[in-house]
Amino acid sequence: DGNLVDLTFVLQQDATVKIITGNDVEGLEIIRHSTAHLLAHAVKELYPTAQPVIGPVVDDGFYYDFYYPAGFSEHDLVAIEERMHEIAKRNYSIERTIMARNDALQLFGQLGENYKVKIISDIPESESLSLYKQGDFVDLCRGPHVPNTTMLKAFKLTKLAGAYWRGDAQNEVLQRIYGTSWPDQKAL
Repeated sequence: DGNLVDLTFVLQQDATVKIITGNDVEGLEIIRHSTAHLLAHAVKELYPTAQPVIGPVVDDGFYYDFYYPAGFSEHDLVAIEERMHEIAKRNYSIERTIMARNDALQLFGQLGENYKVKIISDIPESESLSLYKQGDFVDLCRGPHVPNTTMLKAFKLTKLAGAYWRGDAQNEVLQRIYGTSWPDQKAL
């Protein structure tokens, strides 16, 4: 759509570089996963006690699970989507950081995100942990993501559902927010 993104960087060794756009399968997945993070960011701003759990890409969009005993309503989806648009316009750079396991456990513990602590605890100690930050929002994630939030323009939250933590009916009930995201309004 004519957006130019400055991707200036210096390669320190030989590398293969591939340009990925929103028209590529990989690009669409990156847009959708980045929009899932945008959703979690908006929820944290509007409902600070909500705990983001996990937010993957699915066939036609994405979802994000939250632990939020008060629960979300269909009306809340409108407010969340509006906040997502506001955050996207803030032009936050999306920055990847590698963090030591104990530091990540401490960070998410301080944020009160107990499910992230549980997820990190289950990751083998030999694996490095990557986090992505946009503004004051940080999330555990393998990535990749779009370079900044202004690239996320064409999205819609579609429905609410319940889900069990780790898919086990013996565990806590989470609330799942579904959405879809595309490279432009026409595709949406």
